[in-house]
Amino acid sequence: MDNTTKSVINQALELSSQERAIIAEQLLSSLDHPDSEMDKIWAKEAETRLDALKQGKIQKVPAESVLGTGKR
Repeated sequence: MDNTTKSVINQALELSSQERAIIAEQLLSSLDHPDSEMDKIWAKEAETRLDALKQGKIQKVPAESVLGTGKR
């Protein structure tokens, strides 16, 4: 990390939590660039999975089971 980056971070840390949240939101949104090709790939995958579910080739798994949030 160079000195400019360190300086910007230190200055940001001196701001209020609300101001830091605004900066964080803008920085994160600057990294989010929609990719239409990737969207198409995921849409096709979702359709493939739905078709497999409807045909009984795969079974549903409860979210609690996958995320480990269910009762033990």
